[in-house]
Amino acid sequence: MPIYHSLGKIPPKRHTIFEKPDGGLYYEQLFGTIGFDGMSSLMYHIHRPTMVKQINEAIDMTPKVAVSKNMTARKMISYDVPAADDFLESRVPLMVNNDIHIGVAAPRKSMTTYFYKNADADELLFIQKGNGKLKSPFGCIEFEYGDYLVIPRGMIYQIEFDSEDNKILWSESFHPIYTPKRYRNWFGQLLEHSPFCERDYKLPRNLETFDEEGDFVIKIKKQGMLHELVYASHPFDVIGWDGYNYPYGFSIHNFEPITGRVHQPPPVHQTFETKAFVVCSFCPRLYDYHPKAIPAPYNHSNIDSDEMLYYVDGDFMSRNDIDKGYITLHPGGIPHGPHPGAYERSIGKKETGELAVMIDTFKPLQLTEQALAIDDGKYYKSWFEH
Repeated sequence: MPIYHSLGKIPPKRHTIFEKPDGGLYYEQLFGTIGFDGMSSLMYHIHRPTMVKQINEAIDMTPKVAVSKNMTARKMISYDVPAADDFLESRVPLMVNNDIHIGVAAPRKSMTTYFYKNADADELLFIQKGNGKLKSPFGCIEFEYGDYLVIPRGMIYQIEFDSEDNKILWSESFHPIYTPKRYRNWFGQLLEHSPFCERDYKLPRNLETFDEEGDFVIKIKKQGMLHELVYASHPFDVIGWDGYNYPYGFSIHNFEPITGRVHQPPPVHQTFETKAFVVCSFCPRLYDYHPKAIPAPYNHSNIDSDEMLYYVDGDFMSRNDIDKGYITLHPGGIPHGPHPGAYERSIGKKETGELAVMIDTFKPLQLTEQALAIDDGKYYKSWFEH
C-alpha cells in the first residue's frame, strides 16, 4: 500500500467550502474503494467530474478461452505477439481466471486521443522495454525498464511513450493489490526486514491542471465490455488532492533479495499480494552460503496454485533454453523443478544475475487462443532425460 501523499491546493478541512479565486466552488470527489472502508483520496476539480455528454457503442473485450482445464506445462514466446499502434489494441490476454487476467502488450503509440479507465480491476503493468510517463488526475509518474506501475481500479489515465519500441507484461486484478502484510507493522509502515521501503516508491509528481471544456473521450472497461463515453470537461482538471489511493511505481531493481545459508522458498521474493494471487520478483542476488548448499530450487509440487514466470533478463539459473520475454506456466497438481543439469551446475556458484516476475494464482489459469499461438508445444517434455 502507498503512503499518505498530497499534491496541489487543498482546503484545510475536508468536506468544506473551497472557493475558486474568481468565484464559484471547486468540486470535491472522494476516490475510494470497498464501500468507504478501503483506501481513498480526496480530489478537487475545476469542473464537475460527472458531466457525460454522449455514450457511444461498447466493444466486447472478453478473452477467448481455448483451454479451460490445463494440466500441461507451457512455454510461451511473448515477443512473438505483434506490436500495435494503439495501447488498448496491443494488449493481448494470455492467461485468465475469475481473479486475474494476464497478458502482454507491445504498443507503438502514446495515448493521445482518449483516456482510459478500468472500472473492474486494479492494473499492474511491468515495463519490460520502454520509457515514458503515466499521466492521471493525480500527477505524472516517469517510468522505465524494470518498473512496476500499480494503477487502482477506477483511475483515469493516459500513457505517453518516448519511443515506439515498448513491451509490457500486464495484469488486471479483480482484488485490490497490496504490499504483503507481513512486511508492514500495525500502523502500515514497512518494517526493517522488508525487501523494500517507502523511499523506493515512485509517487505522482508535477500535477498538471487542465481547465478545458469540449469533447473528451474516456474508454471505460466494465464487465468485459469497453464502453466509450464523451465527457464535457478534461478529466485532468484536479487542482489538488490528498490521500492514499493513487497510482504509484516501484522498480524491480530496488527489490533487495532475502538470502540464507540454504535455498530460500519463493515467498522471500514476494512483492505484491491479493486474496487470489501473489507477485514475486526474482532479482540478482548472492547464492546460499552453506558449504554444501544447492542454490538451485528443490523440486516442489504446485498443488494449490498455478505458477507463471515472466523472464525479464539474465540467465535464469533453474531453466534451460530461456530468453527475454519467455513465459512459462507450471500448473497446479504436478511437481516441477530445475531442468536437467541445472541442479548440479548450480553447486559452487556464488551469485545469479537473473530478473523475472512470477505470478502464483490460487485458482487454475485458463489459456486463451493467443496463448496457444505462441506456445512452443514441447516445454512439458523438457525435464525428460532421453
